[in-house]
Amino acid sequence: MALTPILTAHWDDADSHTIEGYRRHGGYETVPVTLGVHPDDVIALVKDSGLRGRGGAGFPTGMKWGFVPQNTGRPNYLVVNGDESEPGACKDIPLMYNNPHALVEGCIHAAYAIRANWAFIYVRGEVPHVIRRVASAVREAYAAGFLGSDILGSGYELNIVVHSGAGAYICGEETALLDSLEGRRGQPRLKPPFPAVAGLYGGPTVINNVETIANLPTIVRNGADWFKQFGTEKSPGFKLFAVSGHVERPGIYEAPLGTTMRELLDYAGGVRAGHDLKFWIPGGSSVPMLTPEHLDVPLTYEDMAANGTMLGTGSPMVFDETTSVVRAIARWIHFYKHESCGKCTPCREGTFWLDQMLERFENGTAEEVDIDTVDEICKQISGRSFCALGDAASTPYAPALKYFREEFLAGTHTPADQMFDPVAATVFAGAAAR
Repeated sequence: MALTPILTAHWDDADSHTIEGYRRHGGYETVPVTLGVHPDDVIALVKDSGLRGRGGAGFPTGMKWGFVPQNTGRPNYLVVNGDESEPGACKDIPLMYNNPHALVEGCIHAAYAIRANWAFIYVRGEVPHVIRRVASAVREAYAAGFLGSDILGSGYELNIVVHSGAGAYICGEETALLDSLEGRRGQPRLKPPFPAVAGLYGGPTVINNVETIANLPTIVRNGADWFKQFGTEKSPGFKLFAVSGHVERPGIYEAPLGTTMRELLDYAGGVRAGHDLKFWIPGGSSVPMLTPEHLDVPLTYEDMAANGTMLGTGSPMVFDETTSVVRAIARWIHFYKHESCGKCTPCREGTFWLDQMLERFENGTAEEVDIDTVDEICKQISGRSFCALGDAASTPYAPALKYFREEFLAGTHTPADQMFDPVAATVFAGAAAR
């Protein structure tokens, strides 16, 4: 499939992040269209488009909005999750940096649809340059009359707050994000009640990913049928794919859903010269890995699920034969152990023990029985933790063992560094050789 530069069409413009640059290409022209119809009509349009959440789960966006109750006596809120901190994921941050007004305009559509007068954009705290870009775009939108009271004489009021996160991976979990927004330590909440019923400050709340919201202006402008011409029946539209790892041209490629990894690899220049693909991960470190035999599987929510993995954030990581699977899994597990909030026992204790056990395999001091022990620990975490972080931590091991069991067996007598030179897997490997 050909690339579809829509959200990324004007990223190479020097002023793409300004309101002048955005309006030069039709920016904010859809605002009066939305404000001129009933909010339920906007929800119906998004439902008809088939837009699914771009943050990982792929839940239908219009259906999510439809869950929000009205006339509860509490204000409704829109929250945009820009806390992109999944290892391997890097598509929301460039989107906010290069095209922040698409996000702001999308917030107007979403907030109006769910009858919200306040929207919050929660951005990862480690990217201050992005926070400044988004905050600047919000100020420009206020100055131009697209935010504030009585927008374009419609009587509708919307205020947007840009919030800097505190630097915790767990705050990417929607309810932990809400606690962080409210000034508390970011920890997941018990569900139910779900945020749609009782979210931010106890009010009905919709939480959407940055890319999801940024898609709305194009849908309002061109219609649901236009959007559905891209992708597949169950996974319509286009997607930002952040391809990283051992490829010649890592970067962001905007393509229809249903594109294959083989096609994305071609766009990315293929696996780096002189090396062969070993495994790849379609959606960040928290989803199961795949092998070269899966290169022609369409990148859709349903096809990935049918092959035992998930599309996730749509951030494929590519690894060649210089990579130690044991070392890679150990690094991801260490990350999840570090980022566990500690609220629930399965995740707090499970990630600790997984980290210790994987270190044994990496050091070549494990015993063969440890292979089954690690598998059992993963089973005790999966489905039993308070939020999805525990599931993410337990996910990588099983497919790694399925495809590369011999490397774990080798970890009972040989350190990973002896089997796989750590330098060979780095971008500066050639320079080191010289």
